[in-house]
Amino acid sequence: MEADFVIVGAGSAGCAMAYRLSEAGASVLVIEHGGTDAGPFIQMPAALSYPMNMPMYDWGYKSEPEPHLNNRRLACPRGKVIGGSSSINGMVYVRGHARDFDTWAEMGADGWSYADVLPYYKRMETWHDGGHGGDPEWRGKDGPLHVSRGPRENPLFQAFVDAGQQAGYEVTGDYNGEKQEGFGPMEQTVWKGRRWSAANAYLKPAMKRENCDIVRGLASRVVMENGRATGVELVRGGKKEIIRARREVVLAASSINSPKLLMLSGVGPAAHLAEHGIEVVADRPGVGANLQDHLELYIQQASLQPITLYKHWNVFSKGLIGAQWLFTKTGLGASNQFESAAFIRSNPGVEYPDIQYHFLPIAVRYDGQAAAEGHGFQAHVGPMRSPSRGAVTLRSDKPEDAPVIRFNYMSHEKDWEDFRKCIRLTREIFGQDAFKPYSGKEIQPGADVQTDKELNDFIAEHAESAYHPCGTCRMGRADDKNAVVDPEGRVIGVDGLRVADSSIFPQITNGNLNAPSIMVGEKMSDHLLGKDALPKANDHPWIHPAWATAQR
Repeated sequence: MEADFVIVGAGSAGCAMAYRLSEAGASVLVIEHGGTDAGPFIQMPAALSYPMNMPMYDWGYKSEPEPHLNNRRLACPRGKVIGGSSSINGMVYVRGHARDFDTWAEMGADGWSYADVLPYYKRMETWHDGGHGGDPEWRGKDGPLHVSRGPRENPLFQAFVDAGQQAGYEVTGDYNGEKQEGFGPMEQTVWKGRRWSAANAYLKPAMKRENCDIVRGLASRVVMENGRATGVELVRGGKKEIIRARREVVLAASSINSPKLLMLSGVGPAAHLAEHGIEVVADRPGVGANLQDHLELYIQQASLQPITLYKHWNVFSKGLIGAQWLFTKTGLGASNQFESAAFIRSNPGVEYPDIQYHFLPIAVRYDGQAAAEGHGFQAHVGPMRSPSRGAVTLRSDKPEDAPVIRFNYMSHEKDWEDFRKCIRLTREIFGQDAFKPYSGKEIQPGADVQTDKELNDFIAEHAESAYHPCGTCRMGRADDKNAVVDPEGRVIGVDGLRVADSSIFPQITNGNLNAPSIMVGEKMSDHLLGKDALPKANDHPWIHPAWATAQR
């Protein structure tokens, strides 16, 4: 089998590239180890906690014991299904802040400033404001990816926004528009009651064309001939075969699997490859390095009124919600229930938000476990720009073995300072008048957890990944020895090979990573096709006028 382009990974970026490349007339083969996304566990938005805990949909990766988090091994779910992690994630849609991308450009990712990437965000979206306002001129109108807002019918969603305003913070009608900073409605990749994954938005329409197809199997290595990638070795049915690329091979296999595949193919730190008996094609010490993620805590409060989702936390109610969704695609099953959000700054002198909130009208873990006994609500809160860095390395030279994942979470004192600040600011917000009709006791951390040491102990035991790994094939200029790909995604030192997924991020962006991952696929498609980039935007983001001297 052969095609113009062979893409490894039918995830967020891979699906977008399959759509755009085939739209332009190129032939595309997408290699995906996972299976179908059919069925309610993926397609029903409210069922989001199920697929990321199901081995048929998730690679099931875990970190090595994290020394600063009581040696806990944290889950690192990655989608093993068409749509990749966009088929198992929380469906929260965040572009990232404009300054994130300006920072990318400053770090050597030329052509990836906010002015460069905003046109691609507009191209990929069809935006629905749900009657909650926003910035239409900043948003897309006819892209494949539907972005919507939940109905926000539960009064707790508005209470969260009102409490933020009462605490002195900004309100924003569209954190993906001009003004990210503030409290307001949260956006989701849900359309007509269904998860609108990259598979639904991009891959399935692309596969209706004769020049795009999917190949099932485990990619084991990139085939190299005289310093050029010419195809991908694939294992399926216990047999090896090679899928040939007439033009280029593109790795879009995630920030965990893309560096793993590069190293198995001889691209990576030479000494590490030699440890596993792998012949070095290109010595790139940055492969697998620069691993970043967002950690978060769940700050939980008991509710004095029986208005939370806890009343539906039983088999009978879940069955009714599922049946309504199955037949009508409406009701509680048609939302991820993350319908209010906030982005704030932790301190004066921080130019743009570095703390994110998801608000949820139930006290429960992200994975659906450990619902508090009784009515409650919670804020997921965490810092956006941790200085900690980890790495993905090989466990062996066997493609079927999981890589070694070390995030090195909380390895800087600033991480602890930031998380303590997150807890104290959240307590202040929950203490505002808007929550007085609802707020009972603090469930977690608990009113007796107050000192820095008590808060640190709570953080070490309860901080969880927000599932936003990135940065392991960092983009930079060709003369940067730690860069893995150049600003057009080309692997430095190898011809005919690119990487296009969240692994190329030089620095993690504000918020959830599905939107910027899809944007990477959109923009990289133009580079692959040799097309001129879309014209730069002239929109300037809102920055708090007193950011240098005020925290809010």
